[in-house]
Amino acid sequence: MSNVNESAPKWFVDALAAPVETGRVTVGGTSIAFRAWGEPDQPGIVLVHGGMAHSRWWDHVAPQLAVGRRVVALDLSGHGDSEHREDYTLEQWVEEVLAVAPAGGITGRPTLVGHSMGGIVSYTASTLYGDRLDGVVILDSPIRDLTPEEREMRDQRKTSTPKVYPTVDAAVERFRLVPPQDTAEPYVFDYIARASLKEVEGGYSWKFDASRIGKGGRSSLDGTTAGCRIAYFRSENGIVTPELLDRMRPMFGPDALVVELPAAGHHPVFDQPIAVVTAARIVLDAWS
Repeated sequence: MSNVNESAPKWFVDALAAPVETGRVTVGGTSIAFRAWGEPDQPGIVLVHGGMAHSRWWDHVAPQLAVGRRVVALDLSGHGDSEHREDYTLEQWVEEVLAVAPAGGITGRPTLVGHSMGGIVSYTASTLYGDRLDGVVILDSPIRDLTPEEREMRDQRKTSTPKVYPTVDAAVERFRLVPPQDTAEPYVFDYIARASLKEVEGGYSWKFDASRIGKGGRSSLDGTTAGCRIAYFRSENGIVTPELLDRMRPMFGPDALVVELPAAGHHPVFDQPIAVVTAARIVLDAWS
């Protein structure tokens, strides 16, 4: 399920070939899976995926951030290869993010990089444990609103059973981004789609817990402020309007870096991965 599409450029193939370690850590009685790149026992970053996604969304990005630092990407509970819970909360996901940093070989205070719902998790971490973080980088997250993935997951709970597809290719044909994004690079799209599947009785199904994620909603973040430094990257063609961004700015503090990723959709690792790497490198180097 991890074959690389023939249209993939060399940089993408090389990134996927980079050495990666896998591991697990138990948080609140649930086993949390993670992937790690770079030399261990160094300062580093934790990559936090969005709703219905998983750690392998970062496979082509993480190795390019692992020069001189440790990079860890986790599967939040209910996603990827992590175990499921009866209930999911932002606060519990924050605990998972903080736990995988030392378990994955990061020393000192980690920097969090979160996309969409993962950005909301990362921002929440900054409000609860800002003194334990070196900073938070957020990619196109509507901090004061539900993400499209959260809305989709609430809708999916209305269905009785998860969909099962007879073959991997049949499932990949049904894979889609929420919201849809026509600009996604086909080789990225194909790779992540195949990495999103698990084998089940009768065929293949998506890894995320469609039956319970989003069931309890989530607590409001209105009135909160970040407890550490923040860099916010709004995608030019993403879901965060200039008006919503203006409403969020006071939450980030007066010294926050707020910029736009040109030509990027809501899922910038799909259509502008090099821009994501460049932006993250600039921020990380400046903060170091």
